[in-house]
Amino acid sequence: MVTIYTSALCGYCAMAKRLLDNKGVAYQEIPVDMDGTRRAEMERRSGRRTVPQIFIGERHIGGYDDLAALERAGRLDALLAEQ
Repeated sequence: MVTIYTSALCGYCAMAKRLLDNKGVAYQEIPVDMDGTRRAEMERRSGRRTVPQIFIGERHIGGYDDLAALERAGRLDALLAEQ
């Protein structure tokens, strides 16, 4: 399962979701805008404070730039197939 922590006004979040949508990947979106508990969960899991934070299974991918780099390198599909 892909999990993505997001904020409503985040352009990088929208781009990450669009990339996943275009690949037909289902994901669980967790908005952290107004939810301090979810934001703390994101920070604990990722060690980062910015959104998006993307996980494939329990593996932390990083943010949109990291996701896009995996796609450009041809490595994203293999990671998704492991799930």
